Amino acid sequence: MTRPTKPDRPRSRRTEADRAGARAEQAARASAAAEHERVTDPEPLGGEVDLDRTLRPRTLDEFVGQDSLREQLRIAVEAARGRGEALDHLLFHGPPGLGKTTLASILAHEMDVTIVQTSGPVLERAADLAGLLTNLEERSILFVDEIHRMNPVVEEYLYPAIEDFCIDIMIDRGPSARSVRLDLKRFTLVGATTRTGLLSAPLRGRFGMTARLDYYNREQLSRIIARSAGILGVPMDPEGAVEIAGRSRGTPRVGNRLLRRIRDYAETRARGRITADVARDALHLLEVDARGLDDMDRRMLEAIVVKYGGGPVGLGTIAVVVGEEADTLEDVYEPYLIQEGFLKRTARGREATDLAFVHLGLPPPKRDGGDEGGPGRGRGDTRARAAGGDSKASGGETEPEPEPEPPQQTLF
Repeated sequence: MTRPTKPDRPRSRRTEADRAGARAEQAARASAAAEHERVTDPEPLGGEVDLDRTLRPRTLDEFVGQDSLREQLRIAVEAARGRGEALDHLLFHGPPGLGKTTLASILAHEMDVTIVQTSGPVLERAADLAGLLTNLEERSILFVDEIHRMNPVVEEYLYPAIEDFCIDIMIDRGPSARSVRLDLKRFTLVGATTRTGLLSAPLRGRFGMTARLDYYNREQLSRIIARSAGILGVPMDPEGAVEIAGRSRGTPRVGNRLLRRIRDYAETRARGRITADVARDALHLLEVDARGLDDMDRRMLEAIVVKYGGGPVGLGTIAVVVGEEADTLEDVYEPYLIQEGFLKRTARGREATDLAFVHLGLPPPKRDGGDEGGPGRGRGDTRARAAGGDSKASGGETEPEPEPEPPQQTLF
């Protein structure tokens, strides 16, 4: 007589172990993120949310920058209020710290409606979303930050809500299960994301208006910082605001954070008033230079320029030199350096530009006119050029190849 097969309990234990490992990995990432908090990080740091809320403008007239987008929103608000309707669904995308959450709050204030704020990772189940949707008031705004991180199941549940303003919920289970459709009040979904490419096409196509927020120039940041200083009650010269704006990486959140740090310095070391000299001294103490680079930014550039003659050099090698994780360098530090033209990615690794040499006070190397470290010039190309030279010397018929690269130059 054969015995009944027992269930595969070890597989269940492995599943629980995998889940525990995933939770531990998330905790490790959160701990690493806390360790890498820095004054020039555009992401909000711990304890800044409440203070940022006090500095946010409440109307479109108070909002500085993004002129074209601001006018589009003004027209949309006036038209919706004139018809007594809800705004069309909006999607704000762009780098962090540029005002996506602020604009959502401004829209609610301009429309004189309530706003409910949540984020994509929080909405784990369809029931979580259903609870929010059924409690929304007429014409109110549902703001979902980091909408690209929403659970796909919840996202599917959202489609009929934003198209037909209704949701289907299941009651009971098994043979007695039935679907009940609930009508929703007309509302506006405002989504915010820093990674538009991770949004599914069906969700992206359901937004009536999509707007990108760009970085701010120095004049706009000066006005933002001067306004924040007035709210905080900090005496500041116009030159001080310009000095802070020039080192804010084009991001108001960074500018406001620097303002608070400099305020502390001014109150304890400079009689409470922020001038251009006080701002420069405080920023020097914070290790933020005139281009907004901090200590780790400069260490990355120095590793490539000084130790490897400008590169190309692999990211793993840079991580060993500066004592940081490669993923952290790639996700946190590298984007701004590439954006500002200090660094470029090639197939052979990271390579410093002439601007990086000049910023570090070093003479730029002499480069071959045709070799700028582009992605198509890898080590395989170098070997092909060498092989082509040997074939040419032996009289073989090969395609003409460019002259071999000069030997890599080093400064020290």
